[in-house]
Amino acid sequence: MVEAAMADTCGNKNKRFNIGAGKANGAGAGDGDDTEDEECDVEVWDTLRYSFKKAQAVLDQNRELIKKVKENHQSKIPDNLVKNVGLIREINGNISKVVEIYSGLSVNFSDTVRQRKKIGNRKVENRRS
Repeated sequence: MVEAAMADTCGNKNKRFNIGAGKANGAGAGDGDDTEDEECDVEVWDTLRYSFKKAQAVLDQNRELIKKVKENHQSKIPDNLVKNVGLIREINGNISKVVEIYSGLSVNFSDTVRQRKKIGNRKVENRRS
């Protein structure tokens, strides 16, 4: 699904993308100017990769915080139970960070799709002229 959307962002729905390399497969497809498409591939994949990596780091931190909350709760030690209040607040703050990351990613991705569609439409119009 993501590959199809990203292919559309670059104005060439017939290309498949290699996630590891960040470049389009299928040389010779399109109008002969694959440089812009390849740059698009790298730009879009880098944005996705960066955002997912950032979100995963926050989620991993939450996993550790949740383990600590569980340990504190099971210990039944009053000081540990008090510490859980702060830990739970930190978990909630991290959830907000993840929402912000995905929200920003969604906006950036949508903007890129719109931008690429405009570029693709201009190319088609220029070829018709």
